[in-house]
Amino acid sequence: MDDTHDTPADNPLFLFLASTAHDMKNSISVLSGTLEHLIAGASPATEQAYPQMAHMLYQTKRLNDNLIQLLALYKQVGKPEYPFDVQPLEVGHLVEQVVAACRILLASKGITLEADFDPALLWHFDEDLIIGVLGHAINNAIHYTRDRIRVAIAKVDGCLEIRVEDNGAGYPAAMLEAGVSAMHGASAGVNFLTNSTGLGLYFSSEVAKMHKHRNRTGSLRLENGGHYGGGCFVLSLP
Repeated sequence: MDDTHDTPADNPLFLFLASTAHDMKNSISVLSGTLEHLIAGASPATEQAYPQMAHMLYQTKRLNDNLIQLLALYKQVGKPEYPFDVQPLEVGHLVEQVVAACRILLASKGITLEADFDPALLWHFDEDLIIGVLGHAINNAIHYTRDRIRVAIAKVDGCLEIRVEDNGAGYPAAMLEAGVSAMHGASAGVNFLTNSTGLGLYFSSEVAKMHKHRNRTGSLRLENGGHYGGGCFVLSLP
């Protein structure tokens, strides 16, 4: 009996799904860019459908982020040789990229983003993966916030702590439990059918655990409180 099994990278079904997800991501990116262009040239005073357009932009960005996360996880699981590119990078450059990507969406929803960090701070991390994690965290905060989001990055207990906080009512208990489950893997209780952020949490926890230094491993947690008293997404990198 042959006990060999194809890896995801060799499995035709996985290859087809990955290719389809990639095509979908490209189409969603075009749609998102078009919406951003339309919203940038409009305002609630001049465009009756402005609120609906802003909501459409939020949903397209959320879907695009999900597809990016799926592709990243596929590369990690299906192609172990996929480079995990940890480099010394400026935190300020990281924040600039994240803020630029969500600027129009935040403005369209009347949400203020506050950034608190030392622009000269350097840290070792995979830039693309961390940008993906931050994008997920900000999109999640947009769902929960009233009108303010704060991105705070600082060195805490020898690790780089990245916090995304909002001034909403805080995460519900099920969301906090999902955050704990994500750090123990999807099988520990992240429900992809009922929890819309399950994929994002699982992706973020996997990215956190990929970052290791001197027997320390990155971590992810969700909590309530923080600067605004709402939900807090906290990523710690050694």
